[in-house]
Amino acid sequence: MTTKLSDMQRILLSTASQRDDGHVLPLPETLKGKELPSKPALAALLKKELISEIDTQKPAQQWREDGDGRIGLVITQAGLEAIGVLGKATLEPSSPDVRAQNRGQSAPLHVPLSRAGTKQDAVIALLKRENGASLFDIVDATGWLPHTSRAALTGLKKKGYSLEKDKVDGVTRYRITVEKAG
Repeated sequence: MTTKLSDMQRILLSTASQRDDGHVLPLPETLKGKELPSKPALAALLKKELISEIDTQKPAQQWREDGDGRIGLVITQAGLEAIGVLGKATLEPSSPDVRAQNRGQSAPLHVPLSRAGTKQDAVIALLKRENGASLFDIVDATGWLPHTSRAALTGLKKKGYSLEKDKVDGVTRYRITVEKAG
């Protein structure tokens, strides 16, 4: 099945496929000045899972902010296939090359980083506890609103964490059951 792409989406994916780190941003020169029209195109690529979100250190690669962190976008294997790029390897989280690249450099494909001391790192620590954490625990620890805290849980699932949800004394508690590889 072929994925229908707009010209802008095709340009965004093509540019990302040519970058060593697979980042979609910054926009290519051909799209400079078209930041507003590119946002719906990027959102559609995310929805189709042709690109994915990843923590980034570089402001130019930033798509949005999440608490204390910058979130960038990288092309996925499905994105490469959608534009006909075959045989380009993506790094898996368990690869030693990925761990070496994560030491202070831009993140490679499909490898979300969690920096120490961030709110996301605090949420992960809460969820690793034996009894996990309630939504109130997460809100209290981060200062986020409940809907932001729920979105963070969804984001962790997308990053490869397996979460378990239990009701204890009428309160829903979340716990990490399986950590992501790498």
